[in-house]
Amino acid sequence: MKKKHQLIKKRNLFVTLAIANTLISCSGNVNSIQNPAINIDGSSTVYPITKTVTDSFKAQKTQGSDINLNVSGTGGGFQKFCSGETDISNASRPISVSEMDACKEAGVAYIELPIAFDALTVVVNKDNDWLDSITTEELRKVWSPEAEQTITRWNQINPSLPDRPLNLYAPDPDSGTFDYFTEAIVGESGASRTDYLDSEDDNTLVEGVKQDPNAIGYFGLAYYETQKEQIKAIAVDSGDGAVFPSRETVEAGEYQPLSRPLFIYINSSAAQKNPELQALIEYYLEQAPNIVQEVGYVPLPEEGYQLTKIHFERGKVGTVFGGKSDFDLTISELLTKQANF
Repeated sequence: MKKKHQLIKKRNLFVTLAIANTLISCSGNVNSIQNPAINIDGSSTVYPITKTVTDSFKAQKTQGSDINLNVSGTGGGFQKFCSGETDISNASRPISVSEMDACKEAGVAYIELPIAFDALTVVVNKDNDWLDSITTEELRKVWSPEAEQTITRWNQINPSLPDRPLNLYAPDPDSGTFDYFTEAIVGESGASRTDYLDSEDDNTLVEGVKQDPNAIGYFGLAYYETQKEQIKAIAVDSGDGAVFPSRETVEAGEYQPLSRPLFIYINSSAAQKNPELQALIEYYLEQAPNIVQEVGYVPLPEEGYQLTKIHFERGKVGTVFGGKSDFDLTISELLTKQANF
């Protein structure tokens, strides 16, 4: 009887070990059973910040949740976020009214966290010796829907410019940069000519401008900063003189209307349920001041990151932007919005 009892105990032990091994082999490790994978998507502009943060976060830990980071543009990212597919959405503009409605319908409550400022940068090929500045009116002339197949040479922008082909490079329509630029310059989000080379990958646009002597394009400041020996940034004149995109002109509120805040949006429910996601966001906000500057964007003042931490810790859901971009917004005005959230 005693021997039979021992055999039963051994058999139960083997079964328990087999189940444990199966669970571990299926999940990768026990910790990932407890903490599901963290899924991130959205803006290519914000991508370099989030990529640097997540790489650093993973390097600090021996095990933890898998982190899946993808790029489908701000609009594409919000589609996934508002359907509950992702936990964090990188965004180069505020969430729109239609995206707010989609999130509400799907029961996705979100926390809006500004993490940097950007100077949306107009660029040309480094060998372009005929353009150093451009007015917002000239930019509108180039990019408006009416310009399609019509404004195709440089001297059509301004007779003082050379009679050369005009080749355009810009983000695709799912991009928040596209949304912001078209609304700020053309006057309506999404209103743009379509006869240009587009991409959701800003590196593709950089390479295009580098190789094309007749190119003009636009993308986030960080992508210019990484290649500023190979491409040329153009000063923008909105009526008060031409202003070059830089950290200093953004902080001074001078680079308008192409200065803009950058965001991450957090699925509030997912953050409450996943301690690893909470830890990642806390780490993100701690590291952001240095990483934002390292990547090539403009960090918020210390007060800005303190406010974002408070909003995250309190689970403050919603947006202070009412579903639209706020043009000519300065860093101090953003802080006022955050303080009154």
